[in-house]
Amino acid sequence: MQESQGDSEGAARTFRRVVDLDPRNKLGWYNLGVIAQQDGKADDALASYDKALKIDPSFTSALFNEAVLLKPTEPDRAAGLLRRAIAADPKAATAHLHLGLILADQGRSDEAGGAFRRAVAADPSLRSQVPEQFREFASPSPTSTPAGSTR
Repeated sequence: MQESQGDSEGAARTFRRVVDLDPRNKLGWYNLGVIAQQDGKADDALASYDKALKIDPSFTSALFNEAVLLKPTEPDRAAGLLRRAIAADPKAATAHLHLGLILADQGRSDEAGGAFRRAVAADPSLRSQVPEQFREFASPSPTSTPAGSTR
């Protein structure tokens, strides 16, 4: 509630109290990471996400957010985190999208195309975020039309 009212400092204090009382509270650590990330404190955010992931290594939200933070500087590590998020939730459309972007930047076009295809299959609204040269990979597969009907 504090965060939604624009009081990120108050929310951070509250979540710090939560993790002081329960150091294994993955949501407390995760939310501290989100607040730090929003405040531009990448190192603090990474530390908090890491603590959440030590508690629950398949916590998809923490995996995804940490990957987004690491993508510009450590793309291989970010790709590994995104693969873990996808393993935990195969329909994690934005994780597929970001993995595709990393793979495309690395020149791994076939793998990128597959990641983009899975992203759009899970969430067609993401197609507009797929780089133009990969949109053919992200097109919906044609479906057969029953006899006597029109498209």
